[in-house]
Amino acid sequence: MNIFKSYKIYLFSCFIIVSFAHVQISHAQNSPQDYVNSHNYARFAVGVEPLYWDNQIAAYAEQYANERIGDCALQSSGSPYGENIAIGSGDFMTGEAAVQMWVDQQSNYDYGTNTCVQGNKCGMYTQVVWRNSVHLGCARVQCYNGSFFVICYYDPPGNFYGEKPF
Repeated sequence: MNIFKSYKIYLFSCFIIVSFAHVQISHAQNSPQDYVNSHNYARFAVGVEPLYWDNQIAAYAEQYANERIGDCALQSSGSPYGENIAIGSGDFMTGEAAVQMWVDQQSNYDYGTNTCVQGNKCGMYTQVVWRNSVHLGCARVQCYNGSFFVICYYDPPGNFYGEKPF
């Protein structure tokens, strides 16, 4: 009987630890390091140097994200930086999820012709892996309609016509 009771306590303790770890992981998907890691994983896959977090660029991203809280519009800011934007509803729309959406455009990119597959978008992917970009700053806000607005800026910007990203 004592063995059974000890086993129940052990299982309960494991449940609490796993539950706590899950909560920590879900909240951690929006930290600067999470954005950097998500980007650099994709960059490493194509042999491009890593990006580094820049607090000034992140502040610029936060400012623009706050401007979009009222409408959550998928609208470019016209900034001097390279820019990627994602909008989504639900808790799944983390910073990491947004970066993954952009990276998923890789299947739409034809390196040989340096173009997007006809009828598809790939410019967000090419900005993520743009070889000359060095600095990154991102922000995520929840809009009044409940959706999340995620934006990342890249310095120097990429996606120059006729140039390959890597």
